[in-house]
Amino acid sequence: MKIRNKWMLAALTAAAISALSITAYAAGPMTPNKYTAEPIHEVEFYGSPSSSIASGVSVPQDMAYLWTSGTVPPVLNRDGKTIHERYGDTKTQAVGILKRIETDLKAKGLTMKDVVYLRVYLVADPEKEGKVDYDGWFEAYGEYFNTEANPTKTARSTLAVAGLVNSDWLIEIEAVAAYPKKR
Repeated sequence: MKIRNKWMLAALTAAAISALSITAYAAGPMTPNKYTAEPIHEVEFYGSPSSSIASGVSVPQDMAYLWTSGTVPPVLNRDGKTIHERYGDTKTQAVGILKRIETDLKAKGLTMKDVVYLRVYLVADPEKEGKVDYDGWFEAYGEYFNTEANPTKTARSTLAVAGLVNSDWLIEIEAVAAYPKKR
């Protein structure tokens, strides 16, 4: 009977911690790092000035979001004999994806400056000794973000995964953008 009570107490404690975490996360945009009690009125990016990405982003609660599905690279040459000939290396694929995202955003009244978060999936490149080409992705990111033309530094997660739907794809990107407020 005592063991059952301990398990019940552990389960209730875990549930309480989860509820508290969800509540704290949900309250995040209303209590960002810069302000302790005042609501925010525009998107705010946080993090080190020397980092190419933001450590976090706060978005006012009355702004709308656009969430893209995973975007994949365009075909360069269907008849290519290798992954790099068909789709390119990681950097080439990433640039192709970012161009697609940029076009999609433009069609919806947004720009790359409105992107607040990227989730990136990378797979090992068999033509690079079976290693994940993080640098190729970072270089492509650097062409679109944290530049003079677009100083936005998104929050970002970069994950190495075992595979994607098409074995020729070395990268897939999901983007989240926040619609700017009408002035």
